[in-house]
Amino acid sequence: MAIVLHWTIALLFLGQMVLGYLTQAVADYPRLQFDLYQWHKSFGFVVLALALSRLVWFLSSVRPLPLAGVPRWEAMAAHATHRLLLALTVAVPLAGWMIASTSPLRIPSFIFDLVLIPDLPLARSDTMEAFWSGTHALLAYGAGLLALVHAGAAIHHHLLRGDDTLVRMLGTRAAGNRQRIH
Repeated sequence: MAIVLHWTIALLFLGQMVLGYLTQAVADYPRLQFDLYQWHKSFGFVVLALALSRLVWFLSSVRPLPLAGVPRWEAMAAHATHRLLLALTVAVPLAGWMIASTSPLRIPSFIFDLVLIPDLPLARSDTMEAFWSGTHALLAYGAGLLALVHAGAAIHHHLLRGDDTLVRMLGTRAAGNRQRIH
């Protein structure tokens, strides 16, 4: 279950980064921009729900031990990275929700035009909306960068060290023997 949540959140988060970029790229087309924002908010609430589920799973289950032979500093860095990525997958959509909640425009947030999500009880102002917009972008780009480092480390382990780090991340049981590339 953890692997399914991991990859679902990862793919949705990546899609959200693209969608977030597109909302800015189509500023000359207000109707399209509005629609893209609504899709971005809808998927953001889905990411938040899944990330909260993943957080509960993370806090209540046993995690796999580091692979044998992984240096202690590396295991600690991986542990910190996983925790930070998990926190960011919650924080980024929360910051997005705060944008909608503080915007003086008072545009309702619907999940796929089906369910109204109430605003958080925050003061509305252009200043607060700008603050949360900047925070949302900073957290999202930081999470994207950290995800690239995370993926790069897994690929490094797979291709250069020949260990099963990537295999475990993909959820495949049969690891097979790989030789280290020099």
